[in-house]
Amino acid sequence: LLFSAAVLKSVFTWGVDIFLLNLYVPVSWISSVLCLLSEKKKYSLLSTCAYLLPALRVYSNFALFSCNAGLCKHESGSSALPNMPGLVEPSVEQASILVNLRLNEMDALEKHEVFPTKFNFGSKTTDDYKKRVVYFSDDTIGNFSFTSRHLMKPFRAAMTDSLVQSYGLTQCMKVMKTEWASEDDLKVFHTNEYIEAIKVATKTKSKKRGGDADCPEFFGVLEYCRAVAGSSLSSARVMNMRTSDIIINWNGGMHHAKSYEASGFCFINDIVLAILELLKVYDRVLYVDIDCHHGDGVEEAFYTTNRVMTVSFHKYGDFFPGSGRLEDIGLDEGEKYAVNVPLNSGIGDANYVALFRMIITKIVEHFRPSAIVMQCGADSLAHDRLGCFNLSVSGHGECVKFVRSLQIPLMLLGGGGYSLHNVARCWTYETSIALDVPINNDLPFHEYYNFYSPSFKLHLPAAKNVLDMNGTRYLEYIGKYICENIRSLEHAPSVEIKDNKNSGSSSPGKDSEDSESSSPPEDSELLDIFEENEWLPGIDGIVHLKMFIRI
Repeated sequence: LLFSAAVLKSVFTWGVDIFLLNLYVPVSWISSVLCLLSEKKKYSLLSTCAYLLPALRVYSNFALFSCNAGLCKHESGSSALPNMPGLVEPSVEQASILVNLRLNEMDALEKHEVFPTKFNFGSKTTDDYKKRVVYFSDDTIGNFSFTSRHLMKPFRAAMTDSLVQSYGLTQCMKVMKTEWASEDDLKVFHTNEYIEAIKVATKTKSKKRGGDADCPEFFGVLEYCRAVAGSSLSSARVMNMRTSDIIINWNGGMHHAKSYEASGFCFINDIVLAILELLKVYDRVLYVDIDCHHGDGVEEAFYTTNRVMTVSFHKYGDFFPGSGRLEDIGLDEGEKYAVNVPLNSGIGDANYVALFRMIITKIVEHFRPSAIVMQCGADSLAHDRLGCFNLSVSGHGECVKFVRSLQIPLMLLGGGGYSLHNVARCWTYETSIALDVPINNDLPFHEYYNFYSPSFKLHLPAAKNVLDMNGTRYLEYIGKYICENIRSLEHAPSVEIKDNKNSGSSSPGKDSEDSESSSPPEDSELLDIFEENEWLPGIDGIVHLKMFIRI
């Protein structure tokens, strides 16, 4: 009898599923049916858009399968793309249906809140006032595909937007649609020859396209570049208006592309384009990169200037792109304005965040940026399919929280991240940090809810069986080397010399003799940063922090 009941229940569930997926069903119908079937949050239907189509279920199964494919070891150093099993890509007909569907999906969800989330936003803030936050969204970027075998899935943007909206965070900030960049916008940094090559690639009808495994040419690649670049350029232009404190654009963050070539899944360097736009208004821009891979494209673009300081925390060694040595500090006027923090595999929350806060504190103290651009690559999270760090969502978000607390205009960008469900978790949590709005660890039911099985939780814990290869002496050496370089840093143009307690203030533009009157903070002052361990619940304390006394 129990077996028969289970069979009947399964047949009934799938019968309803097939019925809904093969008809154009209004949202009101779906709402009433799903509210009955989703009490335990295990129902398999993945969409709550205005109308459901069979192709949507096909695409959802494909994305789910690609998201949970086996973990890949990425240690070759020669490519950003390891070999992986083949995945089933939707047909051209299915993809065209999806494109048309996704164009109207967000508007439909705004009109029909099928599963409203109920929770208390809270009123306590960590700052004196709520930040003015602008969130950029582009419904079309998630429809592009790098080919079925590729680990880069722009579809993660749609997952992030959906989760952000399901938490109700869009009600706490201004949401803006991005304006695609023009070809002339792209040529501000990229060469004419490179943009022309992209134009040729996007019009190719042959199934055998050029490019390489990392950056394959696909139909619509020019439109993809315009969309990604436009998202960051739109963010920079709004930031230049000085009417907001934080700009969020999870569609950006492609930090590997060079002016003359694509690299590491990046066809266009939207970060460089955004920083160039910011420099029209802001004197000095600090670029912070917490992607697992070195931000080589951005560093190369600003390697000889002192108006932009680049800071990259990354895995170094036999790992893509193979650059980012500790000794790479810039050239000419840009000497000591490039900071590289090369790390080994397995670094966890405690050591990573402590090192991050110390270095960023020193940099802000001496460089005094007018604006900060932060690339929040999620491949530094534990369990990522390409990354090799062991950060939790909380630890990753703590870096964003610390930069937010600096009270400097901030732009948050996406980046790497190849376990789609974890990427959406991370960027949604960091959106809540930017807003200073606490959100529940239990994920609200939404169109991609089943992607987060089996935990259905927001926070991703670090792996317990991963060995941290970053020893105490190694971290001590890195911290000492970087801090000594920063202390000897000549102040950037228009940077006002820090007041000295004994001699008063110095005027900007003085020689280095005058700047010597501005002494750096004592080492004991830096320890105040590390003695606070309230940021990470469940951690007994910060590991190996007393070593920084000597730095």
